[in-house]
Amino acid sequence: MIFYYIYLLLIVFVSIFLKKRGLFLNFSGDDHQSFSNVGNIPLTGGIFLILPIIFFYSNDLILVFFFSAIFLIGFFSDRKILVSAKIRFFFQIFLVISFVIITDLKILTSRIEWFDIMLSNRLFAYLFSSFCLLILINGSNFIDGLNGLLISYTLIVIYTLGNLGLITDQIIFDQYFYLILSVLLVLLLLNILNILMIGDSGAYLLGFFLGFVIISSHANNVDVSPYFYISLIWYPCFENLFSILRKLNRKFSPLNPDNKHLHQLVFFFVKKKLGLSIIFSNNLSSVILTLFNFLIIHICSLNPSSTIFQVKLIICSIIFYISAYFLLKRFYELNLNFKK
Repeated sequence: MIFYYIYLLLIVFVSIFLKKRGLFLNFSGDDHQSFSNVGNIPLTGGIFLILPIIFFYSNDLILVFFFSAIFLIGFFSDRKILVSAKIRFFFQIFLVISFVIITDLKILTSRIEWFDIMLSNRLFAYLFSSFCLLILINGSNFIDGLNGLLISYTLIVIYTLGNLGLITDQIIFDQYFYLILSVLLVLLLLNILNILMIGDSGAYLLGFFLGFVIISSHANNVDVSPYFYISLIWYPCFENLFSILRKLNRKFSPLNPDNKHLHQLVFFFVKKKLGLSIIFSNNLSSVILTLFNFLIIHICSLNPSSTIFQVKLIICSIIFYISAYFLLKRFYELNLNFKK
């Protein structure tokens, strides 16, 4: 345990050192990147995440391999070695499908009779589980546009599952549960202070890790409604699906980034209305979205067994998201002369 606390301190000191030395910097000048942040911040959060994950699952070489492989896709993206979004997505598809098949990681039930019949087919179950993982991985990357937003979201979901007793030793050993939360809290603080960013490597890794935990928990707790798990991760998943439809409607490649995700529109609104600096607008926007999602996740945790309760919550969340999105989009379009 003492070595783990030393590791937490190392994260802090190494992060400060790397920023002062200007190493592993992130800023490429891309419009979508500079929209809500400025300056060169080290993209090292993913590195600090992969090390304890490898340690936690050191007895399972299959998990270590796939966590490391997903991390490396993001790491090479961060380092501008793997620039093509299409190639990154191809590697993700290959790895995720391989992972699902090798580990037999399947979504067991939807509580919809005709769909459960389809899920009883192993091939369909593998493909559907892979699809869900891919949506979550890339949705996690999408929402990682504000300081601390993805890390906070992951913290809330993991803590909620642990607090409800839905994470077994097969998923995360008891002695490691609070250690994972500790790492995420340290990274959250450093991210908010603009000392580090988790980058694509950290976003892909967190999305993949969260998907593994969610599907594994679902398989081990069949009395819990599958829609409870959807409620837990609705935001990054819906953000991804909504973004794909939005871009296709504009005849724009879903793989190309833009500045019209919900978190970017919230940032634009906060910056314009309050006149704060970019960093304060960034952090405040992240807090607003985190509190909104915390409320949804807290409500869904009140009745995890009820499918009707969870479906109503998901529908309400989506309606609120879409309403807020179009209101903020209209504000954005009416204020295009906004300057940072």
